[in-house]
Amino acid sequence: MNQKDIQTDTKLRFYVAHDELFIDLILYQFGWEQCSPLHQFGPAKRNHFLFHYVLSGKGRLETNDQTYYLGAHQGFLLCPDQISSYYADPDDPWKYVWLEFDGLRARECMKLAGLSEHQPVYTPVSADNTAVPERMLQIVDSHEKSPIHLIGLGMLFMDELVSTSKTKVTETRRKLRDFYMRESLSYIEGNYQRDLSIEEIADVSGLNRSYFSRLFKETFGKSPQAFLIQYRMNKAAELLKRTKQPIAEIGSSVGYDNPLHFSRAFKNTLGISPSEYRKEYRIFTDQ
Repeated sequence: MNQKDIQTDTKLRFYVAHDELFIDLILYQFGWEQCSPLHQFGPAKRNHFLFHYVLSGKGRLETNDQTYYLGAHQGFLLCPDQISSYYADPDDPWKYVWLEFDGLRARECMKLAGLSEHQPVYTPVSADNTAVPERMLQIVDSHEKSPIHLIGLGMLFMDELVSTSKTKVTETRRKLRDFYMRESLSYIEGNYQRDLSIEEIADVSGLNRSYFSRLFKETFGKSPQAFLIQYRMNKAAELLKRTKQPIAEIGSSVGYDNPLHFSRAFKNTLGISPSEYRKEYRIFTDQ
């Protein structure tokens, strides 16, 4: 779908992404809307990143005691826990497409694009570059595609957002902190199946626990403990959907020898018990 296709369509399209768990990128919802004059959203706080691209018209964003006026060929990013409001212009209300997302790669790409809570406005290097809105509209139009297909399009969107952003970070040298964090992620990926402490991960990175924990949260937006639990539960969810392994065995395979502790952690993370999750989302067959 391109911008011309939505001229005679309805005034709003909104979709919630398929339930699928990925670490690098998670899509939550997306759509587009032709707003009415003075249409307002907020003040509100988001749990994830939310990016709007203005296809036509005008509006304003209010956040962090700042007001930003935006028009066609611009966008704005709202970060997790950021309180904001945005309003359509009374005479020329905006039409925008939006995408709500999160994940490790998402957080890294927003930094590379030079977008943050304190620098929320995206302006392309050239107004003629339509890669970002076209990719976003493609995601909206692909709402019935598989989760992997949508994640692939989401990755392309982030790459195009970074490459076309006027505020793109040009520094390419790898910082020592980035090396430490990548080392810690590699260690988690290779050892999450066993009893793994944060002290052990910090030791592998050559840092004391408190300093390591602070760097980790600054980089990934979660404490090491919260990330480890989320990572384990994502792995467990995949096994629940794709295999017939007993739940206790799955819990043991992601580092929980006590089935009760595993069930409690799973429900706290995903909102339902492992057995309920398997019943609702399983994709294996009897063959």
